[in-house]
Amino acid sequence: MARWREFLPVTDATPFISLNEGSTPLIHSPKLSARVGRGCEVFIKYEGLNPTGSFKDRGMTMALSKAVEAGSQAVICASTGNTSAAAAAYAARAGVACIVLLPAGKIAFGKLAQAFMYGAKVVAIEGNFDDALRLVREIGETEPIAIVNSINPFRLEGQKTASFEIIEVLGDAPDIHVLPVGNAGNISAYWMGYREFHKLGRATKLPKMTGFQAAGSAPIFYGKVVEKPDTIATAIRIGNPASWDMANAAIRDSGGSIDIVTDAEILFAQQWLAANEGIFVEPASAASIAGLFKCLGSAPCATCPFPQIAEGSKIVCTVTGHGLKDPDIAREQCGSVIPAKADKTEILRLIAG
Repeated sequence: MARWREFLPVTDATPFISLNEGSTPLIHSPKLSARVGRGCEVFIKYEGLNPTGSFKDRGMTMALSKAVEAGSQAVICASTGNTSAAAAAYAARAGVACIVLLPAGKIAFGKLAQAFMYGAKVVAIEGNFDDALRLVREIGETEPIAIVNSINPFRLEGQKTASFEIIEVLGDAPDIHVLPVGNAGNISAYWMGYREFHKLGRATKLPKMTGFQAAGSAPIFYGKVVEKPDTIATAIRIGNPASWDMANAAIRDSGGSIDIVTDAEILFAQQWLAANEGIFVEPASAASIAGLFKCLGSAPCATCPFPQIAEGSKIVCTVTGHGLKDPDIAREQCGSVIPAKADKTEILRLIAG
């Protein structure tokens, strides 16, 4: 917030509730670049290196700062995990209470542990994320509690700063930006940021905003609410996105596209990215990489911009959360340790085998 203050809706009266979020690395990916070919370059915006391990921190610093400025003593959110971790951490930093509504049994343990450790009051409801958000909206209408989900406009103001950082590093906006899409706030926020810097002359072009949803949780792709969203990528398991209209506008106005990837494609991309580029992300984050692979496959998406990109184009893939957010999924995919005696000969034999 301090770094991009002039581009944010803050005043001298706005307190600075921060954990030094932002300034995450934009990592060049040589192996993905080689797969795209044509002299193109692929970069990974690694948002898992924010303080609580996801991009949500960017929006939460703004949401909590403005809530405290307004005199709020408590905040509330519905969450699939990452929002709860960020809200709880920034509420702790601000010294205000935090209430989290989660779908019972649907949250990765790493994220749930964060909410507990940061001191949030965690309520598991019967239902999914959309049910939890409906309850949060109802509570916000009658109680003096600030809602810090992405329906809070300050959240997207904070999240747009990631696009500023990309332009700063590349010297311009990329040609294509690929993101996972769940509640759809992030693709909307990036587009806000790109348009803002383009209008100010800090970028000469605008990227095609290309989003990927999990096949079992793809309301924007199918054009209808998904009543019972289902995907291993819990962070994007959302059937009725809060920022649906804004995301559609970003995709339409940028000349981008929205498509789907299966859970199998997501898990393959997650493991590939870790094993080939040394970047460990949670399953939902890998949707952007899975989408890139899909677009480069033998049967690319009908609306995908990749087959038509010019030689030397720059592509950015946002990966939204760290892999340690959901360690159980990683463990299930990668097998187990190899037992051995404390014997050099046996260990060398196992390594050779």
